[in-house]
Amino acid sequence: MNPNDQYFQQQQQQPGYGAPQLGQNYGGMMPPPPRTPVMVNQPQQFPPANGPQNMNPYGQPSPRPPMTQYGHSPLPPQAANPNQLAQQMGGMNLGTFPSRPPMASNLLASPMPPQSLAPGIAPPRPGLMPPMQQQQQQMRHVSPQQYPNGPGMDNMGHPVNGQQFNSPRPPTGGGFLPTQTAGFPGHPPMPFQQAPLQQHQQQSHLPPTQQQQGGYDSMGSRYPSSPNYPPGMSGPMPGPPSQPMPPQQQARRLDPDQMPSAIQVMEDDKRTRSGPFATNQKGLVPPLVTTPYLTQDQGNSGPRFVRSSMYSVPALPDMMKQTAVPFGLVICPFAQLEEGEQAPPVVDMGELGPVRCGRCKAYMCPFMQFIDGGRRFQCPFCKATTEVPAEYFQHLDHTGMRMDKYQRPELCLGSYEFVGTKDYCRNNVFPKPPAYIFVLDVSYNNVKSGLVHLLCQNIKSILQHLPRESVGGQSGTSRVGFITYSKEVHFYNIKASLAQPQMMVVGDVEDMFMPLLDGFLCDPVESEHIIDQLMVQIPTMFADSRETETILGPAIKAGLEALKAADCVGKLLVFHSSLPIAEAPGRLKSRDERKLLGTDKEKTVLSPQTTFYNQIGQECAGFGCRVDLFVANNAFVDLATIGQVARLTGGQVYKYTYFQADLDGERLVEDVRRNVEQTVAFDSIMRVRTSTGVRPVDFYGHFFMSNTTDVETAGIDSDQAMTIEIKHDDKLTDEDGVYIQVALLFTSPGGQRRLRIHNLALSVCTQMADLYRSCDLDTVMNLLMKQSVTKLTESTPKQIRDSLINRSAQVLACYRKNCASPSSPGQLILPECMKLLPLYINCLLNCDALSGGSDMSIDDRTFNMFAVQTMHVGASLAYLYPRLVPLLDASAPASPSDQDDVVLPSPVRCTGDKLRDDGVYVLDNGIHMFLWIGLSVSPEWIHGVFGTNSAAQIDIDRTKLIELDNPRSQQVRSVITQLRSTRQRHMRLTLVRPRDKLEFVFRKFLVEDKHGDASSSYVDFLCHLHKEIRNLLN
Repeated sequence: MNPNDQYFQQQQQQPGYGAPQLGQNYGGMMPPPPRTPVMVNQPQQFPPANGPQNMNPYGQPSPRPPMTQYGHSPLPPQAANPNQLAQQMGGMNLGTFPSRPPMASNLLASPMPPQSLAPGIAPPRPGLMPPMQQQQQQMRHVSPQQYPNGPGMDNMGHPVNGQQFNSPRPPTGGGFLPTQTAGFPGHPPMPFQQAPLQQHQQQSHLPPTQQQQGGYDSMGSRYPSSPNYPPGMSGPMPGPPSQPMPPQQQARRLDPDQMPSAIQVMEDDKRTRSGPFATNQKGLVPPLVTTPYLTQDQGNSGPRFVRSSMYSVPALPDMMKQTAVPFGLVICPFAQLEEGEQAPPVVDMGELGPVRCGRCKAYMCPFMQFIDGGRRFQCPFCKATTEVPAEYFQHLDHTGMRMDKYQRPELCLGSYEFVGTKDYCRNNVFPKPPAYIFVLDVSYNNVKSGLVHLLCQNIKSILQHLPRESVGGQSGTSRVGFITYSKEVHFYNIKASLAQPQMMVVGDVEDMFMPLLDGFLCDPVESEHIIDQLMVQIPTMFADSRETETILGPAIKAGLEALKAADCVGKLLVFHSSLPIAEAPGRLKSRDERKLLGTDKEKTVLSPQTTFYNQIGQECAGFGCRVDLFVANNAFVDLATIGQVARLTGGQVYKYTYFQADLDGERLVEDVRRNVEQTVAFDSIMRVRTSTGVRPVDFYGHFFMSNTTDVETAGIDSDQAMTIEIKHDDKLTDEDGVYIQVALLFTSPGGQRRLRIHNLALSVCTQMADLYRSCDLDTVMNLLMKQSVTKLTESTPKQIRDSLINRSAQVLACYRKNCASPSSPGQLILPECMKLLPLYINCLLNCDALSGGSDMSIDDRTFNMFAVQTMHVGASLAYLYPRLVPLLDASAPASPSDQDDVVLPSPVRCTGDKLRDDGVYVLDNGIHMFLWIGLSVSPEWIHGVFGTNSAAQIDIDRTKLIELDNPRSQQVRSVITQLRSTRQRHMRLTLVRPRDKLEFVFRKFLVEDKHGDASSSYVDFLCHLHKEIRNLLN
């Protein structure tokens, strides 16, 4: 069934709401109020219109006497019709309710005594039998099977006569309860409904006398009751009517388990969309990034390479502005493929080169239409026609397709590569294989921490992971070089013909030059013995270094000069330790003012203090020299300034605060190894072409742009992604669709100049519902996150937060207004594809990159900002909503070698409510990894994994689990290894126990919970967002 159709069916229900007995709490989960059980099977007639006119003032699916014989359910004298009643109850604070008028039949009701009522609550009517007998009588007509979640609840079951009932709230006009949500004072919880999800119900814990304070009735029948209780109940039976509720139960609270769950959405998508995903349809929405799927390229690029925030683009720009849904692309041009997926094939067109459109220069792709018997083709991007080169001509078949369509990858696949001719090379000269230069800070801090010795010890294994590629039958091997520095720069000659390495020192750091023309960059295989000697000598030479003042700019400049002298592109791996305060270009001042974080002045410390590193970064990017920073700092290092050189060259920033080789050594070596191995494209230029009506306007990521269209990066790895915002500025037609082509010119590790092409076709819609149905929320959040982080250096935190909240409220309010059928304002209606938008927006507002305050350092905040800018969709989702895995549910591998055979347990919701004291949980967000051990875990498990007898005896300072020869130890280590393999960085393991000093840090990443006064829980934010939506609708 169409989700919208299902939603409309849900809305066409008979509304009603219940009221409590005197002295009892009001709420849909309490026992039903006593009523006169007369004429149970007689249908009662209601006006056919929607809205408050349909209200049954007594709530439960009640007996319905015909109006002609017994009269309609009585109304107070001041309201002549149900509409007026709803308005009075919503806008007035009713003190005493008048006694009921006599019924229109011969059944007379006793007058009702005056009583205090909450606004919007109809009075209980006195029964004709004792309350318990009444309840038993009602239960005869309402069985638990008919009402699986309790009678009178929305969409949870059918009354005896086959009709469904809804329980909308009357419009509110009074004030709100002041203590309902801690995060947003004064705002009440709201009824909740998803389209087409179930509606929920939650019990109110406020007695009627307290409910009178606000103009909002209780949660009533919006949240399903807990299992194991009779229908209509959510807990143990209440005490006598006069018994007061305990103070701790008087705060109304929504049940977080009834809120939309990210885990449930992911599991549902895995269940329905796992397996092959064919890209043969225009505008086909892909599976979620958390779903295991195999792409079958049939004309559109797979979602690992290109994801769009929407797959049906509105035909008119006004519709796009009205919905406020961001339109963007997340492009991961060299994404890693799963086993069984086809890598983009390489097409060599020889001297002809790639066939392109004559006007817009788009490359040949499956969207090109061949006309005139195959002698010309029409470009879908600019509508121009171009002559087909004679060498490329092929006849058309009876359907107008080329006869060789399925023999040429560029005509039938969405992703492929062309071999570039000399026209695509610098100075029309084919490039050399890229080089790797290790630039090592040998000052006192790095020597003392053990970093210098650790790196020299592992350099041999790291070099074995250099990417290798055969070009034209010849192996294109990358060359390597080594530079060390403190206050001066040292170059090393590692020529294979030498007996031992030679060191050359440049002391004039003001004017850096390359003193060594031959022997600096060498083949690591040919010079293996010289490199081994050098790695032994470097730690010895600088073991007694007492140099604490270091340089940085001249060292980067030295690496760039070395690549220029060798006339090849490459990358620098810079291992730095401290703020560069020595007298040299790029000298910085300390400005460690963390108290400014979270204030309007934080942009002064999050922006670079000098343009020197921006300038050297642009110079490196212009030549094709990528810089990766590995910072092992013990104090402020001003990452916001020195990190610019990595940002502008397409590099990454890695940070190891208080580095110690014995604790952090494995993490650094694994990060270096992965960095070397994953960098697969150098000296690249990317351009995104779109069809008429849309165009790329803003670009987010690590790169340099010398104009408005070309994205230049000195190097790209398989983990990096660039996010592009698309502007809709002209009318579209469904016949044409929206076509996107991403063309990336790069140098391969083997030194070959190539073009990688990704194509994507989106459909066009004229209905707003189609837009909401085709959104990819994970991609939307990736774009919003990068936009917000980019604005941190320009706007205040409050402006950014308000902008995010207003935009998300506008997205949901537009859906409510234009795509949902009329319903009570008290309902929160969410589109199916965006039901997690409130959750993810709240996670974004509370994440370290956006809201880190003075409790974290400026460098940590900047590191998070750099990290999120290059994240692909899977990484950004994990960063916003961390993965919480219960370890005790994992299955052990058959043997220690079967690391991949371990079955990962399903994650649970990221909230402290899911932590059991007898459980063990792993939490990771791609940057941090925690192992939380409950204090009641069985001693056998603790002994098998940690070698101690209880959780209290575990050494929590350990960052690596000891290797014990038993199934439990193998299982836990296998799970952690497998979790790490899915992330871009090697995460340090932090052990946490309840009430430890680090538990506060761990709980910060339980994103559904509240942390301090500045943040809000998921439920609180949902309430606040609902208020914003209602304000927009009003």
